Amino acid sequence: MKGRDMSINTERDIEANLQIGPTDHGMVRLYVSAGDLEVPMDFDPEEAEEIAEELRAAAAAARKVKPRR
Repeated sequence: MKGRDMSINTERDIEANLQIGPTDHGMVRLYVSAGDLEVPMDFDPEEAEEIAEELRAAAAAARKVKPRR
């Protein structure tokens, strides 16, 4: 997206759907859809476990952040 500064802290008013599940090829799929956009991302089980660990670590770190009001 040329000309747009996007980062992990950039807020957007976009609704998206996230589905997670196994494929019939032994992969783990993260499937994101938003409007006309569909993004299937396939990972082998080891990669998926690494992603799960990163999600857990991010959740733990987020719990320590004082929410803005």
